[in-house]
Amino acid sequence: MLFPESWLRSFVNPSVSTDELAHMLTMAGLEIEGTAPVAPPFSGIVVAHINEVRPHPNADKLRICSVDDGSGELLQIVCGAPNAAQGLKVPLARIGAVLPGDFKISKARMRGEDSFGMLCSARELGLSQDHGGLLELNADAKVGQDIRSALDLNDTIFEIKLTPNRADCLSILGVAREVAALTGAGLTVPASQPVAVAHQDTLPVTVEAPDLCGRFAGRIVRGVNAKAATPEWMKSRLERAGQRSVSALVDISNYVMLELGRPTHVFDLARITGGLTVRWAREGESLTLLNDQTVDLSPDVGVIAAGETIESLAGIMGGAATAVSLETTDIYLEAAFWFPEAIAGRARRYKFSSEASHRFERGVDFKSIPEHIDYISSLILEICGGQAGPVNDQTLALPLRQPVSMRLARCRRVLGIPVTADDVRDVFTKLNFSFTEQDDVFSVTPPSFRFDLEIEEDLIEEVARIYGFERIPGNPPSAPAVMLHTNETRRSEHDLRHLMAALDYQEVVNFSFVEKAWETNYMGNADPIGLLNPIASQLEVMRSGLIGGLIANIQYNQKRQQSRVRVFELGRIFRRDPSVTDGDLSVAGVRQPLHLAAAAWGPAEPEQWGLPVRQTDFFDVKNDIERLCSQQAQKLRFEAVVHPALHPGRSANVLLGEQVIGFVGELHPQWVQDNELVHPPVLFELDVTALQQMHFPDYQEVSRQPAVFRDLAVWAPSQLNVQDLLDTVRNNQQDGQFLDIIKDIALFDVWKDPKSDSQERSLALRFTLQDPSATLEDTRVDQCMNAVLTLLVEKHGVRKR
Repeated sequence: MLFPESWLRSFVNPSVSTDELAHMLTMAGLEIEGTAPVAPPFSGIVVAHINEVRPHPNADKLRICSVDDGSGELLQIVCGAPNAAQGLKVPLARIGAVLPGDFKISKARMRGEDSFGMLCSARELGLSQDHGGLLELNADAKVGQDIRSALDLNDTIFEIKLTPNRADCLSILGVAREVAALTGAGLTVPASQPVAVAHQDTLPVTVEAPDLCGRFAGRIVRGVNAKAATPEWMKSRLERAGQRSVSALVDISNYVMLELGRPTHVFDLARITGGLTVRWAREGESLTLLNDQTVDLSPDVGVIAAGETIESLAGIMGGAATAVSLETTDIYLEAAFWFPEAIAGRARRYKFSSEASHRFERGVDFKSIPEHIDYISSLILEICGGQAGPVNDQTLALPLRQPVSMRLARCRRVLGIPVTADDVRDVFTKLNFSFTEQDDVFSVTPPSFRFDLEIEEDLIEEVARIYGFERIPGNPPSAPAVMLHTNETRRSEHDLRHLMAALDYQEVVNFSFVEKAWETNYMGNADPIGLLNPIASQLEVMRSGLIGGLIANIQYNQKRQQSRVRVFELGRIFRRDPSVTDGDLSVAGVRQPLHLAAAAWGPAEPEQWGLPVRQTDFFDVKNDIERLCSQQAQKLRFEAVVHPALHPGRSANVLLGEQVIGFVGELHPQWVQDNELVHPPVLFELDVTALQQMHFPDYQEVSRQPAVFRDLAVWAPSQLNVQDLLDTVRNNQQDGQFLDIIKDIALFDVWKDPKSDSQERSLALRFTLQDPSATLEDTRVDQCMNAVLTLLVEKHGVRKR
């Protein structure tokens, strides 16, 4: 928001400099992003009156002006401006004047004629880029007066950046309240005396939606002159606040909005048929706005209608059908309180923003509506004339101002300083808060213009702001150096991140909001959790898996000529679960487990001379999972599975014992093609809770006895999983005779005769055998291997190769 310092000081004028004022506001939470002078430095320029203009004898485009600069003598000025005319008042740079850019004026001779100064355009004074002619001044400007005083150029433009909660400061009055509280200077509020009622005409207004509009007020003003000129003082303030002048009626409405924070709307009464109705829009209705944009309305958008005709978007923008024009003679002036939640997000839905919606969706004072209507009415009557009717004020459902309590002890603890009860009283008094005090507990009733005071911490913030952040000492924190206990049976999230980094993956953080197509395609989720107000149209649902974001990361990097990508994300997913109830860290009906997902794409190893280039495959990533779960290797299993995101023959569930903790696999060819990837990435996603569980380290002495290795090759049905063979042997090690010396089993060969139609394949297993207390003899080894073969034949019908 922009505003001139002079406008602010007309409300409150503390004895501090411009820089001090800007610093003070910034330290109070109203950040001043920058200040800029209204005009650049220049001197020696005064108001002058052109008495006579005659042609230059030696140049067709130049003229000789006889100019009165208030010194008592007429000056001869040679000028080439097309608008130089007798009787005009313009800026004159006298000899010795210094223009912006350190350009000094001296006596000049132009085509044989002397020129004792220069008449200036707005561009030459640095006021605008207009250089089509001289800057024309008001006829009542005093000749000889310094131009900086005449145009009030010794002013500064403040640019303030407000946080969304401080809607009360979206006006000069709101900022002035803060300055008065910070400095103790007196606050002068524009007087709003009741306007004399000249007729009894009213416009009937029906409010059908009290949840949209809590208060509606308006009055008819007849006989206005819409062609009246906006006063220069008002036009100047509007322009310096970033508003262009449109017409007197529009300018007055904008002026009151900037000065008091009160958005109003002026209807052309002649264009309203019957009365007005405030209601929610109906399906299929549309409206052409003041900006000539036609919008299709939905039932959650508020409107003001006249009969079946929609006149304006409630609290956002008026319609073109009832807009005032220079031919308007009778108007209806409206001011209302619209509930913030009924306005928030509606303008953004139609891809525009308005000054009114920016304020209403944050909260506007609902108490001062009648006074503000009288104030704007007085300005209209003063500038445009007319006769005002009575104010029709309907109060339907105003927000309840519930008292907010603040404990002095809590305030001291949060701020870390020993503020006293007197300090708190002083702060709340400066802010004009209505409060009570009992047993060091302050109870504040928020003013009607403060929608940001809801909890105890809000009041503590007010104390800190007005007490002064700079008065809070910057003491270094102190903490006891106590060693914390380490849970060796649980890995932290940071440990998992370090493990993934050690496996050559880089961490990414993606949005929890994803495209709906990702949920359908990658997770098979036909009913994802939708967002009521998405930050972007495509990010409309909550993710139930992490792999969609990783695939997008790979696609992004491929388009930027990256040939190898290995990324992981540790984040929450969101799934519907009716059993979940509301809690401090939970939302009813939504389960939010923490998952770890990774994707590997491109060569398995960085390109180098010692290794041939090989694309990452399923078994590379499977090995990464085994290293992640090395503490639970005995329980880790992989089972083939069909997953909507993965290749049908190259995907598996990951299990710890009987619990499925995730999946791993190569991306489905369909999604590889849709994402235009040159190679399929391999992905996995695991439940973090399962990964965090570890066994307490149980160290055993390394056996001094040598290990014995034996191979066993068997013919097994093609559909038989190797994992089933391994499980059978391990499950019978305790009960089975001779099997207790088996330490490890590894599959080292799979073969099938390509010319045979047999449904069998050869599986070659290598057994590591060892007894920790005695050297194994051939007899015992043979007994073990025969027992293994017998067990596999009985359980799975294999035969020895």
